[in-house]
Amino acid sequence: MGYSSPETRCNRGSVRRLARCGGAPIGILLALTLAGCEEKAQSQAAPPPPPVTVAQPVKRTVTDWDEFTGRFEAIQEVDVRARVGGFVNSVEFKDGAIVRAGDLLYTIDPRPFEAVALQAEGQLADARGKGELAKRDLERSLNLVQTSSAVTEQAVDQRRQALQAARAAETQAKGALKAAQLNVEFSHVVAPIAGRVSRHLVTPGNLVQGSEGGATLLTSIVSLDPIYIYFDVDEATYQRNSRLWSEGLRRSSRDTSNPVQVTLTGETKPSHEGEMDFLDNRLDASTATLRSRAIIPNKDLSILPGQFGRVRIIGSSPYEALLIPDTAVATDQSRKIVFVVKEDNTVEARPVVLGPLDEGLRVIREGLKAEDRVIVDGLQRARVGAKVTPQMAKSPAGDKASAGDKPTAGAKP
Repeated sequence: MGYSSPETRCNRGSVRRLARCGGAPIGILLALTLAGCEEKAQSQAAPPPPPVTVAQPVKRTVTDWDEFTGRFEAIQEVDVRARVGGFVNSVEFKDGAIVRAGDLLYTIDPRPFEAVALQAEGQLADARGKGELAKRDLERSLNLVQTSSAVTEQAVDQRRQALQAARAAETQAKGALKAAQLNVEFSHVVAPIAGRVSRHLVTPGNLVQGSEGGATLLTSIVSLDPIYIYFDVDEATYQRNSRLWSEGLRRSSRDTSNPVQVTLTGETKPSHEGEMDFLDNRLDASTATLRSRAIIPNKDLSILPGQFGRVRIIGSSPYEALLIPDTAVATDQSRKIVFVVKEDNTVEARPVVLGPLDEGLRVIREGLKAEDRVIVDGLQRARVGAKVTPQMAKSPAGDKASAGDKPTAGAKP
């Protein structure tokens, strides 16, 4: 039995029914029957316009932030070196531990220095005794001069000079004793600052050199709280910020501690806040950048010197802007576009000028109005000029207030 399509079977059945009725020419009946079947087939094949999710842009007050890559550095960093030479007796710290200023780190054999200090004490006592004797001799000479001529003026001058020499010798002895006592003190190496200590570089029993012969490096200490982050600002950004400052639209970081936010490696949003601390006095001629610095609290000591971070600093005064989800922005060669549903539910591609991201939404500087319906989901089903079935998002523009809502306060300080 041969194959017959549904349309053929439909046409044959219709012709038979009309033929039994009689009265109508076969040609007319056949034409009417074919037209009716074609209309039915077309009505069954035409799909409805594809559904898309639309939302109106969010309207709120925002502040632009400039973002740079920076590296953390310790505010204080010390190489701990031996100040006196000798054999190391002990290491008094745990590698990598937190130490306080004044904590004992190393002990160097103090006995040679204690012996020198003891000798200096004896020399000082001798100098003091000679000074007392010279003083009494001078007093006796002055008395004899006043009562008789047994002592000449020359003898008095000689005894006065002897007293001065004795006092000078006493001063020298005091200095020698102080130096000896300092060497005894330096044999106990203490932490000069608070922070995290590195590993010990010298073990007990080794001979170390003092400052007079190239001091031996024992360990190092870096401070952690607070901590610096250094970053380089490009010349264009510096010029723009200077222009905003001259127009009174932005405070200069030279005389104001502008707030900064820092995002660490692996993070998606800022986790630390701080303030600007320093701007260099010239641009680097090789890179055309300005070295800048911010100071960041580090209470939990989680940030270490040498880490990288993304630094955000205020780049404008607060202004009202329209924002949409960043996923609603498409790229058409060299321009950015969004798809807007017009009043007749047809799709239009709208070129836009983008601004920065703000709390997950993209600022649109030009190309959109607050009442526009932007396709935020179902872009793959939208075709320019074709009709769609728009459905308003439950939370306009990505769980934010809609354009008709009251603008919020500044998104950033």
